[in-house]
Amino acid sequence: MGWIVLAGIVVALLAYVIGMGLYQKRFLTTLNEEEFKAGYRKAQLIDVREPEEFKKGHILGARNIPLSQMRQRLKEVRSDQPVYLYCESGFRSARAANFLKKKKYGQLHHLNGGFRKWTGRVKSN
Repeated sequence: MGWIVLAGIVVALLAYVIGMGLYQKRFLTTLNEEEFKAGYRKAQLIDVREPEEFKKGHILGARNIPLSQMRQRLKEVRSDQPVYLYCESGFRSARAANFLKKKKYGQLHHLNGGFRKWTGRVKSN
């Protein structure tokens, strides 16, 4: 009986993850590194990792607005320009994009695989 409940939870979780992925594709563009490099200089480049992570290394030109502070610092993000987001793996940047979409932001992009997969120029503090 317990394994049936566990299987149901797993199926529900998978359905949620797949559903969110399909929903996000409607407003969030996932870019590979080359596509990201081609566009981020003409946009707002935002690192949504925590300050300690940002200090260890970040994409040159990025501003640090952690996901945990996005609500309080929303005014720092312009709604009339493209927004390029990244985090360590892509999970937090997708969550940040969901939040920005709810606040009527458009032109949302994020880096596939996050900073972990980045091979371009990096700045450390």
